[in-house]
Amino acid sequence: MVHNASAIIKQYIQYLDSYSIEQLRYKSDENVWSIGQMYIHVIEAAKEYLEYAAICAKATDEATGGKTEDGMKTFAENEWPNIRVKLDEPPNSTRNPESKAEVQAGLDELLAKLEQCEGFIDEANPACKLRHGWFGWLNAREWVEMVNMHSRHHLRQKELLDEKLAEAGLG
Repeated sequence: MVHNASAIIKQYIQYLDSYSIEQLRYKSDENVWSIGQMYIHVIEAAKEYLEYAAICAKATDEATGGKTEDGMKTFAENEWPNIRVKLDEPPNSTRNPESKAEVQAGLDELLAKLEQCEGFIDEANPACKLRHGWFGWLNAREWVEMVNMHSRHHLRQKELLDEKLAEAGLG
């Protein structure tokens, strides 16, 4: 499971090599993320999920709550719903990266954090959970799996953003 999430992050690293900073920062529309903003979002969300995994792994209080219907479906299918999620904040609240090196450093940090998870994920009590606003109560293992599913979900978005780059003559 940690290996699956690491493999997806490594895929992001491979894709990053093909972009210039101009391509990463290009926005086809004011209300659409750039590829760089998408990368920053994936990195920030994954860091948050891994923090929750670590909290669950250290916890001793067991939670009785379960997953929502969407959460049960998502985890049963091991697939983030293929819908466009409207975040509460506007698209411009996720910043554009200053450099490719910044994005690379964020991805490298994620790989290191995922490696740390290997040390505690198997010993974590599955009954110790934190609540996700959409999917319900998740344990440490499920929070790590969220990194995998969420990152794969944004690869679909990346394809659309790549098309916008090509349309603008930047791809």
